[in-house]
Amino acid sequence: MRLLSYSLIKSLASFVALFSLVMVYTTISWAQQRTLPADTTIVSTDEVTVKGTEVPYEVTVGTQPVFGDDGKTDASLFYTYYRRTDVEDDDNRPIFISFNGGPGAASLWMHLGYTSPKRLKVSDEGYPVQPYGVEDNPQSIIDVADIVYVNPVNTGFSRILNDGKREQFFGVNEDIDYLADWIDTFISRQERWESPKYLIGESYGTPRVSGLAGELQSRHWMFLNGVVLVSPTGLGMEPAGPSPRSSVLKLPYYTAAAWYHNQLPQDLQQRDLDDLLPEVEEYTIEEFLPALSRGGFIEESRKQEVASQVARYAGLNESFVLDHNLAVPAMAFWKELLREEGYTIGRLDSRYKGIDKTDAGDRNDYWPEYSSWKHSFTPAINYYLQEKLGFKTDLQYYVAGPVHPWNDDGNRTGEMLRGAMAENPNLEVLVQSGYFDGATDYFSAKYVMWNLDPSGKMRDRLQFEGYRSGHMMYLRSEDLETSNEDIREFVRESIPEEGVPAQYGN
Repeated sequence: MRLLSYSLIKSLASFVALFSLVMVYTTISWAQQRTLPADTTIVSTDEVTVKGTEVPYEVTVGTQPVFGDDGKTDASLFYTYYRRTDVEDDDNRPIFISFNGGPGAASLWMHLGYTSPKRLKVSDEGYPVQPYGVEDNPQSIIDVADIVYVNPVNTGFSRILNDGKREQFFGVNEDIDYLADWIDTFISRQERWESPKYLIGESYGTPRVSGLAGELQSRHWMFLNGVVLVSPTGLGMEPAGPSPRSSVLKLPYYTAAAWYHNQLPQDLQQRDLDDLLPEVEEYTIEEFLPALSRGGFIEESRKQEVASQVARYAGLNESFVLDHNLAVPAMAFWKELLREEGYTIGRLDSRYKGIDKTDAGDRNDYWPEYSSWKHSFTPAINYYLQEKLGFKTDLQYYVAGPVHPWNDDGNRTGEMLRGAMAENPNLEVLVQSGYFDGATDYFSAKYVMWNLDPSGKMRDRLQFEGYRSGHMMYLRSEDLETSNEDIREFVRESIPEEGVPAQYGN
C-alpha cells in the first residue's frame, strides 16, 4: 500500500512536471508566433479604496471569440473585466461596457484614465511623469458598477483569425453588428442578463454605443438603462441647422481656449467660464449663425460688426476673422491663437502647447496633446497587462490599430439611439464634454443632444455635463473626481424603483 502510494505520488509528480512543461512550451509558442488563443482568461484579485470604502474586486483579462455566420471563429476580442466581489447578489448590480473610439483606438484611454480601479500615473493636469506606471484610482465607479473594457478588432490585442475578412469589421454598421453579437455572448457567459446595463463610449465610441443601443435592443432584445457619450461626434445626424462640429458651432470652444491661454480682451478675460460661455453660446445661435447664413450677401456694416464680436470672443485679430469670411476654421485657430508667442495649441485638448519648425503657415506640425497621451498611456498599459495582470505575449498592443479603409456609409447611429430611447422608457443618456476639446467641441455636443429628439418629448432623459479640460476630461484630477461622480449619480437616477413599470403615462 505504501509502495502504491509512492508510485502514485511519483506519477502525479511526473504529470505535474509534464503539465508545467506543456504550459511553458505553450506560453513560449504563444509568444514566438505572436498570436493569442481565441478564448482564454487570466483571473486575479485586488482591492481599492473608493470614497473611503475598501472595495475588493476580481479582474479578468482575456480574449473571447467573434463568431461568423457559420459558427466558426473569425476574430478574437481582448478585454479586461472588473467585478466587485463582496456583493452577495449581483443580479441587480449595474454593469458598464466601455469602448474608446478612433475608429482604431484601443480601450486603454478610459480603462487607465477614467473609470477603472487602476489609473496611470500623470500630473494633476494630465501630463506624463516618470517613472511610468499605474496606481489605484480612488474615483473609480467600481463601487457602484462592474466594468468591462472591450477592444474592437485590430485594437489592443484583438485580431482577425482564420477565415475572417477585414470588410466584416471595419465600418460603422459592420462594427455595430459584430460587437452586439460579442456583447450578447459576454453577458450570457458572465450571467448578467438581470443586471442593469450601460454602454459608455468616447469620441468615435459615441456613434458605436449609440448604434449598439439600437442594435442590442432590436436584434438581441437586450434593453439598457443608460448610455454615456463622452466627447461625442455628430452621430451621423443631419439636423435642420448647421452640421455638428462646424466652424460656427466652434465659437464657444474658441472662447474657452482663448480664455485658458489669457488671450481674451481684459473685460472678458476676468469673467469666469461659467458666466462667459452661456453668453457666447447665445450669440452663436442668435446672431452669428444668421449672419453667416447670408453668405456673400451680408451687408458690409453687419459683416464688420460680426467680425469685431467674433474676434473678441475668439481672442483673434479682426482682420484674421475677415480673411476667413467670419468663419475661422479650427485648423487655422490652433495655429494662430498663440502664434506671436511661438506656440501652437492642441486639437483634442487645447490646454497643451506645441512648437513648430516655423511660426508661419496655417497648420500644426503635430498634435502636442496626442503625443503627450501616447507618451504616458503606452508604457502604462503594457506594464499593467503584462507585469501586473500576467498577460504575457509578444503580440504588439495596438494603441491605434490598422482599421482602414473604414466604411462610413449609412451612419444612422443618432437615430438608432433615439429610436431605442423612444421604445424603452427606462433608457437615459448622459453627455460629458471638456470645454477645451477642439475636435469634438462641447457646444457641438450640446447641439447634437438638442437635436437627438426634435420632438422634445424625451428631453428630461438627456443630460449634459461640461468640464474644464479637453477630450479626455478625466486626465485632470479635479475633473476625474467630478465626472465619475456624475456617472454615479446618473446610475442612481436611471435605475427605477423596484416594481415601477417601464411605460409612458400612468
